[in-house]
Amino acid sequence: METPTINQNQQESQENLKAYKIEKQGDVLKLSFGSPAQNDQIVKDAVERLREMEQNGDLEDGEIIKLNGPASLPVAIAIAQAVSKHYEVVSAFDPKINKYVVAISKNPEVNVGDLID
Repeated sequence: METPTINQNQQESQENLKAYKIEKQGDVLKLSFGSPAQNDQIVKDAVERLREMEQNGDLEDGEIIKLNGPASLPVAIAIAQAVSKHYEVVSAFDPKINKYVVAISKNPEVNVGDLID
């Protein structure tokens, strides 16, 4: 078993201090709040994380991305704008109906407001 280096421990510690977390699982971006902060910092952390994901190749251009998890309105807008550069369709999970609702579509066959499983 490999022992974590100081740099790895520092990086993990920095990640735990972030006000917002984003992880990609297939065609879903799992969203979650991190350490307590105001929206100005949360938006900065979310956009920074998306830039890291772009640099790592985690946000490859594609047809659809699904957003799932809690987000304040400013964070949701920032995330949707950032990922819309890479995907034709951006949808957000609605737990009341247990489906994704299309919020942005550049695909003529998919309309804003369409429901996706």
